[in-house]
Amino acid sequence: MRAIEPGNSALCAHCGAPVKFVARAQLRQVIANVYVDGTWDRVEHFHADCYVEAGEPYGDPAEKA
Repeated sequence: MRAIEPGNSALCAHCGAPVKFVARAQLRQVIANVYVDGTWDRVEHFHADCYVEAGEPYGDPAEKA
């Protein structure tokens, strides 16, 4: 889990809304590197709340400053 940085243009894999920076809100995001059959396939971004709502599909996220 990490802070959402200015200029981020990713869409949430759960709700489809932009995962975007909001001044003074200090929102968090989860970024998941997804592997299929042991090979990297894609990156998925989630709002922190959406990741929990989706049932943490890739496990408990590691914290990053």
